[in-house]
Amino acid sequence: MPTNVRRATATALLALLSSAALLLTAAPAEAAAYRYWGYYTWTDGAWTFAQTGPDQSEPADGSVEGWRFAVTTESGSPRVPRADGDFDAICAGTEAADGRKRVAVVLDAGLPADAPEGSTPPEPRGACASVPESASGAEVLAAVADTRVEGALVCGIDGYPATGCGDEVDMEPPAGPDAQVDLALPAPRPTPTPTTGGEAAASEGGDDGTPWWAVALGAAVVAAVGGAAAWRLRRGESS
Repeated sequence: MPTNVRRATATALLALLSSAALLLTAAPAEAAAYRYWGYYTWTDGAWTFAQTGPDQSEPADGSVEGWRFAVTTESGSPRVPRADGDFDAICAGTEAADGRKRVAVVLDAGLPADAPEGSTPPEPRGACASVPESASGAEVLAAVADTRVEGALVCGIDGYPATGCGDEVDMEPPAGPDAQVDLALPAPRPTPTPTTGGEAAASEGGDDGTPWWAVALGAAVVAAVGGAAAWRLRRGESS
């Protein structure tokens, strides 16, 4: 092959390779995106994506578990719950008990932008599970929420979403970090007020559960009937 032809062929080949490189750089392959409930643990003051499924984990007493519904890409950062895992605040109204453990749970259904079409995410909330010491993460979640599980995947929590399970979606996650939110927390349970023996008897009534006023009224009727019978008896003797 003549020298000038070889040079022209090499130049054309280099131009073709350069064009291909530019096309690959300008149009990288898009990462797939999925919509699902992510499972997290609160560790050292931050949320961490759980390394095992909830049915394989065994959270300790005093720990915090988190669930977040969001659209996430394969290469993107985890979309963590938007509230801190504050065990003391979430479990303030749940007393410790022998043979059981307390685990705080943060449930964050995410943004309207992450919701399936026609769905509205419920407000984020905190809940405290009091479960047997050997309970798994799945059992902790089931103790504080209604779950829809398919296989080993938690597909819905408290009825959201009603259908679907880890579906691939044609959308990008919302840009920027998510703003923090306040959790709806369980109402504290009132502490029973101790009563004295007299107060307890007055409030409880008779041994069979009869109200105190009915017991008093019955006693008054009996006394009146007895008094009338004694009066008639005395009149008969005097006459």
